[in-house]
Amino acid sequence: MRVTRHEADPQLPDASVRENTGRGWDEWRELIDAWPGHGDGHAAVAGWLQTEHGVPGWWAQAVTVGWERITGRRLPHQVADGTFTVNVSATITADADAVRKRLLDDAGRRELFPALDPQLRSRPTSKYVRIGLRDGVAEIAIAPRGDGRCTVTVAHAKLGSPDDVTGWRSFWRDWLKALSET
Repeated sequence: MRVTRHEADPQLPDASVRENTGRGWDEWRELIDAWPGHGDGHAAVAGWLQTEHGVPGWWAQAVTVGWERITGRRLPHQVADGTFTVNVSATITADADAVRKRLLDDAGRRELFPALDPQLRSRPTSKYVRIGLRDGVAEIAIAPRGDGRCTVTVAHAKLGSPDDVTGWRSFWRDWLKALSET
């Protein structure tokens, strides 16, 4: 087996993949590259790993994504449909119910996202608050922590490029900091 150059690093370390699947990244790359069906897409590769190699579901997905990144088929933060997602989380000084109420209220949402034309995309009773923005959709989870604090997790999906990920990551970090200060 030869060590191959990776177009992008997989998210999981080689030792972890080897421990849980019996093979490391270079072995998986050679095996998948040699399989004639590897060009049939993500689902085909993950299914093949499960049925032909006994890789459990989550690990089959992880190996497939890792192989896609190693071979340049998927960039960091890219999902199967070709768009990109950024995730940002922080524990802030704020009441969880008050934050949720502002996100669900039209005027409150406009205050929180000036110039971004925020559109509510979830029902008020949904576990997560989904908000359509000028670029993509943000799914916001709010978990109370006590003592007037909560953890806010943002998953901003449907972004067009890696540059969008960088810009929006900065936006969300600043937004969470400002939210904590209000």
